[in-house]
Amino acid sequence: MEIELTYDKGLLRSIGSAAISYGRREWMDSTPRAVGSWPLEYQRFSSTLRAVGSVEITYRRRSSLPRTVGGWSCETSRFGGRLERIGPYELMHDGAGRVCAVGPLEVLYSGGESHPLHVRLPGEDMTLSEDLLLVLFLVLFWQQQAWDAYYQANR
Repeated sequence: MEIELTYDKGLLRSIGSAAISYGRREWMDSTPRAVGSWPLEYQRFSSTLRAVGSVEITYRRRSSLPRTVGGWSCETSRFGGRLERIGPYELMHDGAGRVCAVGPLEVLYSGGESHPLHVRLPGEDMTLSEDLLLVLFLVLFWQQQAWDAYYQANR
């Protein structure tokens, strides 16, 4: 099963049938406000995501890497540079540092693109569970934040 990721004006607009909405002034603030029916909550005066719906997120001290997502713990690489696992879902990265797998999901990019275009879920009868949708959104969100910070710092 292939799940399409849609973009408009460089912003991720949907993951399959789950729409991603932004504030009224998205040209000034490209921070997502909701994924499907889940509102996104941020730390005060920050773009650090605190919760997706009722699922709270905690972070490592002095870091943008998550420590927990709801009841799941998160694992980072040995030197703390990148996220390797969220709960039961292992993350794989390609040579360019892009996430290429989230648990059973294969994340597909087109050439040198930084935005993935599709996600492949093995099997025909499988559907994207809420858990996988949540983890996929978080991984894509944090990956985009890291790239934005990198490009901002290296202008």
